[in-house]
Amino acid sequence: MTIRLDLVGAPLDSVRHAYTWRDTVLYALGVGARIGEVEYLYEGRGPKVLPTFAVIPSFRAIGQVVGALGVPPLSILHGEQTIRLTRAIPPRGELMTTTEVTGIYDKGKNALVVVVARTTDGSGAPLFENEFSLIVRGAGGFGGERGPEARAAEPPERAADFVEVQATTPEQAALYRLSGDLNPLHIAPEAAKLGGFDRPILHGLCTYGFAGRALIQRACGADPARLRSFAARFSGVVFPGDTLTTSGWQITPGQWVLQVATQEDKVVLSHATAEVDG
Repeated sequence: MTIRLDLVGAPLDSVRHAYTWRDTVLYALGVGARIGEVEYLYEGRGPKVLPTFAVIPSFRAIGQVVGALGVPPLSILHGEQTIRLTRAIPPRGELMTTTEVTGIYDKGKNALVVVVARTTDGSGAPLFENEFSLIVRGAGGFGGERGPEARAAEPPERAADFVEVQATTPEQAALYRLSGDLNPLHIAPEAAKLGGFDRPILHGLCTYGFAGRALIQRACGADPARLRSFAARFSGVVFPGDTLTTSGWQITPGQWVLQVATQEDKVVLSHATAEVDG
């Protein structure tokens, strides 16, 4: 399989994304927000916006890259995700995202594509940045660089500073996809089987959003404006209806390592780190 190496550093069209409080509430529900978190669900209180909503305005920009790579979409897996926030995300607005493929690396059998998407608000001021790592199965072996070493983020050998248990519902993927990721892998049994699964799987970014909610509640004092960055690797499959346990260890003031496992103790989000103000 041939991948377009000339995409590295090539200019891509900016993507506009307009949204309202309804979109931020729908996203919050999609990543498991409950009525006890009414500040994310009620427009009369803003609403506050979960920091992991940052992945949504960038989604079309990533689709742009996937379409340009020249490989079958089902060959692409989402490997890692990082958000970096300049400030709290407003509950409504019109955003612009510019996207750049910063590297395509040869991992042997597979290729690794690193994409950075920078988002500004209506005034042009920076708001947040996404970094996506995409694994393209079967596209390696082209003789390129292997790329940077993996981020070291192993949990310390002691009890976690917090443990948050959250149940997903059988309808979780059906709800989350309404925020923009309409990949049939997450809703249609026949598409899931083509992808090698016996039934539809939960979006990795939905699991990421569940972990983000736990992080805000337990490490940020329920203040989403305190989160500066959140990075994680998608290391396992989650099915709608699974229970997710997010564990967090404070390494130094403001620096956290996290891990998410299912009810079967399978780690599904690893190499996770977060930076928190205050």
